[in-house]
Amino acid sequence: MDVEWSGNWVAGRLGVELAGDGEIRELLGLALRRNPKRAHLLVSNVLGKHVPQRPSVVHGAGFELGERVRHLLGEAEAGRAVVLGYAETATGLGHAVADGIGVAPYLHSTRRPVAGVAQAGGFEEAHSHATSHLLLPEDPDLLRSTGDGAPLVLVDDEFSTGNTVLNTIRALHARYPRDRYVIVALVDMRSEADQGRLAEFAGEIGARVDLVARARGTVVLPDGVLEKGRKLVAEQEAAAAESEPPAPRSAPVRVAVDWPAGVPDGGRHGFTPVHRAALEAALPDMAARIADGLGDARRVLVLGFEELMYAPLRLGTALEDATTAEVRYSTTTRSPVLAVDDPGYAIRSRLVFPAHDDPADGPGDRYAYNVAGAGFDAVVAVVDSAADTPALHAPDGLLARLAGHTDRVLLAVVPSYVPPYVQSRTSRTDAPSTSRTPLPQTSRTDAPSTSRTPLPQTSRTDAPSTSRTASSPPFHRQEAAMLPEPLRGPAFSSYAAEDVGWLLQDLSDTALEAPTEEREEAIQSGGAHYAESLPVEYQPSPQYQELFKAALETSAARIARAVGTVTETILAEHPASRLRSEGRTPVLVSLARAGTPVGVLMRRWAMHRHGLDLPHYAVSIVRGRGIDANALRWLAAHHDPADVVFVDGWTGKGAITRELAAALEEFEGFSPEIAVLADPGGCVRTYGTREDFLIPSACLNSTVSGLISRTVLRSDLVGPHDFHGAKFYRDLAGSDVSGLFLDKVAARFDEVADAVDAEAKELLAADRAPTWEGWAAVERISEEYGIHDVNLVKPGVGETTRVLLRRVPWKILAKRGAGADLDHVRLLAEQRGVPVEEVDDLPYTCVGLIHPKYTRGATGADGTAVTSK
Repeated sequence: MDVEWSGNWVAGRLGVELAGDGEIRELLGLALRRNPKRAHLLVSNVLGKHVPQRPSVVHGAGFELGERVRHLLGEAEAGRAVVLGYAETATGLGHAVADGIGVAPYLHSTRRPVAGVAQAGGFEEAHSHATSHLLLPEDPDLLRSTGDGAPLVLVDDEFSTGNTVLNTIRALHARYPRDRYVIVALVDMRSEADQGRLAEFAGEIGARVDLVARARGTVVLPDGVLEKGRKLVAEQEAAAAESEPPAPRSAPVRVAVDWPAGVPDGGRHGFTPVHRAALEAALPDMAARIADGLGDARRVLVLGFEELMYAPLRLGTALEDATTAEVRYSTTTRSPVLAVDDPGYAIRSRLVFPAHDDPADGPGDRYAYNVAGAGFDAVVAVVDSAADTPALHAPDGLLARLAGHTDRVLLAVVPSYVPPYVQSRTSRTDAPSTSRTPLPQTSRTDAPSTSRTPLPQTSRTDAPSTSRTASSPPFHRQEAAMLPEPLRGPAFSSYAAEDVGWLLQDLSDTALEAPTEEREEAIQSGGAHYAESLPVEYQPSPQYQELFKAALETSAARIARAVGTVTETILAEHPASRLRSEGRTPVLVSLARAGTPVGVLMRRWAMHRHGLDLPHYAVSIVRGRGIDANALRWLAAHHDPADVVFVDGWTGKGAITRELAAALEEFEGFSPEIAVLADPGGCVRTYGTREDFLIPSACLNSTVSGLISRTVLRSDLVGPHDFHGAKFYRDLAGSDVSGLFLDKVAARFDEVADAVDAEAKELLAADRAPTWEGWAAVERISEEYGIHDVNLVKPGVGETTRVLLRRVPWKILAKRGAGADLDHVRLLAEQRGVPVEEVDDLPYTCVGLIHPKYTRGATGADGTAVTSK
């Protein structure tokens, strides 16, 4: 059956012609708008702005363009690219293009100023209804962070005269020059006169400029079309019958989608591959929550909100997978367009409602097109929390307008992402204001979630403390002033910025990995230290990954109890806790990287149970080399050393406990005690448990530790005034389960609260003096098995797992009768051909033995470590 082209009405009345390749009329229709600069509007059928379309089609259109860009650039250049989309129309399209490229961070321009975020650029869009664009990246170096010459990919829905895009490039090139730009559009609509401008412009700025478009066409406008169009719009609006909007059919219902904490709602401040991986993992559950609220609706519209296009789009694609309903997607807009109920016209209906996000340019009307009369059984309105205001819920607001045309309206509110450094200055939260109109909850979301709901913010203590110890030597403070601020996610690590500040230097661009066997020989021969290189990250099999997830499900409550117990012990005993009325709290300093997930969880427990925002940093400590002295100097300059609590994941034989105590002898005011989740070795007095059980964060490498490598200390990389180094494995974002681990454990906090209170009370009254039982066992095993080196004996489930993941294992000793805690160890051992020997009288659940005196004639990590000896 032939379908009438949705541009016939305009073409027949104004003489406008749309010519191009065979797909152009399938992609575009025509409408008229009240705009003094351009009468006609090209209405895309695959953009998801004015015309409801299947979400998978909308996302797929941008994704396919991104794949073409990746092919054009090549994998290496694509990995350095940054994608920039245009507000408001192309924010979702640009994000989908970044998805197609796969490894590129994304930023879109915005018309919403955000206090506290520095502007990295701006430009004007001459023909737009609202012309001013701002660039507000969270990371001020985003537009240059990928290195000199890194490509910039600019995405808009159409490339017509090219003025907007070329003006953008000209402005950014003056500030962030690079060698290559790629322009991406759904349609290339340049006239013949504009065709040659691109090459001329590229020669002008001395850079390569490519264009990638899905289709090509031109619009032929007759003389006087602007005036004729204005007259036609006026006639149609005068003839349109004024009528009262229909009364709402039912009250809107709020559905809590449980948006993942730390993931931005879009690209206004930047969106990284790490964010993408976290969102992908959360989408099925969010879609299921929406599907539960839809009832028996068979035709559903997911309606986004102005610049908020990507979040509702991806909720829509997930909803397509989660339900058999017919799902469509579009968004509201600030652009006024004439509506004509004719099959040959692209905009059949229009809903008008007041702006509800307190826009910077003042109040005004907003619009939703092709919703009324489209036969939707339900509409899911998706807004950010900044737009969840009384105006949204007013009798003439968007929700009421929607409810007049559908039987069911669901409201899903996505937290408006604000960079953490802005939150800390303003003490604002993402939670909706108490003045906003409450909506009833759907049955699935009545219970508050602890897994992803952002915790309330209190005043941050990252700023220099007024209670700094007077005993800190002046030269320490002077040297600390030369050190950089802590690295934070998403620029470094997949953890949220507020979760941890890394007192490390970023060595992500340095080649440090060497095969495990080569490292083992270099280390054991004395030709290299283990901290001078990195093992190649051993990514376990899909079977092992599933085992990790199963282990997390079964052990999450036990870990939550240990987290709560150790945190409550610290809060009860630590001197800083007794000075809380003076603004003092413990300062968590985790030993990277095994201690860092534990530190994040302890910080979350303190916030969840007590509303305490404990500062948390991660520092490097290296066996045989000590703790990072510059990190300690930074801490002493910004906090009272007496407030610092060192945190680690677990103890084995206590080597790091002794290392820390020895290192801190040179630094006044720091306590050498370590707080750990599990202390099977009996090496510390502050712990959550002394059981040797499976802690899932020990099961993997960087993919459960914020995508951060173990730390590196090498003289040619770390100078006298540098922090120790580490790498951020951005390329492993697709395998990252760091957030999953945190969320699964934090979700059990309320469940274990009573048990934690009892255990903490019992521990506080008990004798918790270290027994060093583990050290004695390790010495016995070292001699009994002819190893004669305690450093090659790794006791406990966590250390045994590390041996299998990144050393050369010889054999595994397993406590006879050990159960599910060793399932992952047995699987890894089988995959690496390592025997598992069951033994009696083992104080640990298992012990990993590194192959003694390993040799294979290899060199060390940098090719010289062994041969130079």
